[in-house]
Amino acid sequence: MAKVNVSVLLFLMFFSITPEGNLVMANEQKTWCVAKPSSDQATLLSNINYACSQVDCRIMQRGCPCSYPDNLINRASIAMNLYYQSKGRNHWNCDFRASGLVVVTDPSYGNCIYA
Repeated sequence: MAKVNVSVLLFLMFFSITPEGNLVMANEQKTWCVAKPSSDQATLLSNINYACSQVDCRIMQRGCPCSYPDNLINRASIAMNLYYQSKGRNHWNCDFRASGLVVVTDPSYGNCIYA
């Protein structure tokens, strides 16, 4: 009888790979990208600048639903998630030099809806 690698079985229970090569939750659970709370300010600022150079970040402009609270971790999380969602929700699109975290709990709050 062939040996079965338990790690591979666990991986297959929770994740699958699409025909395009994307890693997804087996039940197609929605995921979001947020900034790790331990990230330093320079990294958060760099993440905002990079993400917003690639995607439309107007949702963070003053007066928009996601403009408050006006702090770097919030702004970085919004920008990073916009980038992550627009690039197909691949885990590598949330890396941001190891400062991103893929979550399964919707980070939306108030009128600020994370796509």
